[in-house]
Amino acid sequence: MNKATLSISIAVIISLIAAQAPASDPQEKDLRLRTGDGVRIDADGNPFYATFSICAIDPKTGESGAAVTTRVPFVGRAVPWVRAGVGAVATQAWTVVEYGPRGLDLLEQGIEPKEVIKQLLADDTGRERRQLGVIDMQGRSAAHTGTENGDWAGSRKGADYTVQGNILVGKEVVDTVADYLDKTRGIGMPLAERMILALEAGHAKGGDKRWGYFQSAAIRIADPNNPGRGGDHISLAIDVGEHADPVAEMKRIYYTTARRLGYREFSEVRGDDVLELKRMLHALGYWRKELEQFPEPPSIGKRPDDSLRRSDPEAWNAAWAEYRKVYREYYDTYSLVDEETIAAVDSFRKERGLDYQGNPRGLVDRRFVDALREAYYFKHEKATEPAVPN
Repeated sequence: MNKATLSISIAVIISLIAAQAPASDPQEKDLRLRTGDGVRIDADGNPFYATFSICAIDPKTGESGAAVTTRVPFVGRAVPWVRAGVGAVATQAWTVVEYGPRGLDLLEQGIEPKEVIKQLLADDTGRERRQLGVIDMQGRSAAHTGTENGDWAGSRKGADYTVQGNILVGKEVVDTVADYLDKTRGIGMPLAERMILALEAGHAKGGDKRWGYFQSAAIRIADPNNPGRGGDHISLAIDVGEHADPVAEMKRIYYTTARRLGYREFSEVRGDDVLELKRMLHALGYWRKELEQFPEPPSIGKRPDDSLRRSDPEAWNAAWAEYRKVYREYYDTYSLVDEETIAAVDSFRKERGLDYQGNPRGLVDRRFVDALREAYYFKHEKATEPAVPN
């Protein structure tokens, strides 16, 4: 037997011993099996998504949404389900995945959420290990938390939402999520943003108490006014399959892809680097080529002499005020990104084949800076090379 075969045989034996060993916690008795993506499943193949989630609607926009986070990877594959003009379902704990689409089918038939849950669990011998949240477009909601769910487990319903969770640090997680949804109702915040920030608030309270496990998050929004992809009317679908801070990452993705305020930090763009940019563009003939030389900042030698402060404070203050005015005027003119600068940058990019589709106007990125520096310094090196004698 070679070393590779021996290693495999030992690994198989260890796995068999682990599978036969008694679990120290009754809650862990069915957690020995794992799928290829690391999610634990029971003997019937049901994945274990102990978690906390939201099912909600926005009656004004007609959107329905489901959002979730947990200390299990790839939660978006099983827990959240939405359908435009119908509602939302979350199926979790020992998750029966088909309860998602089946629950939406029942809602679409006009069956109210409480009855939907009753029908889904009617013949389910494992009902006490399930947790469900359901909401319809009328804002009616219902939740089920089986008695065998790990503490803390429970739910809270409010206007146009239901929040449910299990294996949480405490009731305060669900309450914090619900409180956030309550205070943001009707203020004009998009449903997706409300749900993500509500999850973030719950996560900040401690969330799922299994620290050290893999973490994931997901959100689905259905909108009857948005065709989505291929007519599915799913206007938003974000999956963070595994991340150290999945809710924060989901928020980042949402803000960035939607270009929502807050996805980047910005201010009036001015500074010494802009001066350098304009100096280079001027030298290469892209910015104010009519200027014989690029203007230099006010000489530090023109600053008022400190001795004047002692001999004539009033004159010194007046001189400093004038110096600051000249200095400010210089920087206001030459260190600010304005339309003229943007046009010069875009002209440089175009002439060097750097004007790629999707670039914002006046983009000064690493590719541009590298090309500009090469052009600028190469030009000056050529200009200062000594003449070669004949």
